[in-house]
Amino acid sequence: MTELPSDPTLDEIRAHLAPLLPANAAFDGWSPAAVALAAEQAGIDTDVAQLAFKDGAVQMIDAWFRSVDHAMAARLPVEQLAAMKIRQRITELVWARIEIVAPDREALRRALAILAMPQNAVRAAKMGWRAVDLMWRLAGDTATDFNHYTKRATLGGVYASTVLALLDDETADLSDTRAFLDRRIENVMQFERVKADWKARGDHRPSLSRFIGRLRYPAV
Repeated sequence: MTELPSDPTLDEIRAHLAPLLPANAAFDGWSPAAVALAAEQAGIDTDVAQLAFKDGAVQMIDAWFRSVDHAMAARLPVEQLAAMKIRQRITELVWARIEIVAPDREALRRALAILAMPQNAVRAAKMGWRAVDLMWRLAGDTATDFNHYTKRATLGGVYASTVLALLDDETADLSDTRAFLDRRIENVMQFERVKADWKARGDHRPSLSRFIGRLRYPAV
C-alpha cells in the first residue's frame, strides 16, 4: 500500500483504503462500518473516509476492483508478459486476479450480490469491461476493429465464470478453480482455431449473393 500525501484528495483516500475494505466488508457488509474500520486501520479520519465513499456500497466495490486492477498489473509487469505466448499471458492475468481476490471470497460474494441488483447493472458492466480491457492491453492487444470487442466479451465470460468457480472452490490450493480456468481457456482457443479455419476457407465457399445474382441474370 502506497503512502498518502500530507494533504490527500478524496480520490487518493479512496485508492488508499480500497485494499482494506474487503476484509471488513466480509463481516460488516459493504457499509459505512467497513469504511470506518478501514479508516482506523489506515490512520485516516473516519469522517473524511465516509465522505470519500459517500455514494455507498457500489463506490466501495468499484474502488476495491480498481485496486485489484493495479495489483494485477504490478504482479505481472509488461516485460514478464512479453516472454509469454498470448494464451499464457491471458491465463496468467486472469489467474493473478483470482489469487488477489481469493482471500476475500466472502466480501466478493457480497459484492457480486450487490452488483447483480438491476439498478447497479450499468456500473457492474463498466467494472467488468474495465477489467478485461486492462487484461487485453497488458497482454499486448492493439486491435481496434470488431475483434477489439469480441475479445473482451469472450474474456469477460471466462473471467466471470472463473470467479463463480472460485466461490465454490473448497480446495486449499484453488486447484479446482485453476483447472476450470484452464478448461475455459482451452475451449476459447478451440473456438478461435475453428473460426480462423473457417475464415481461411472463405474464398472457397460458394457466395450466396453471387448465386442469387446468377438466378436473376443468367449468363447468355
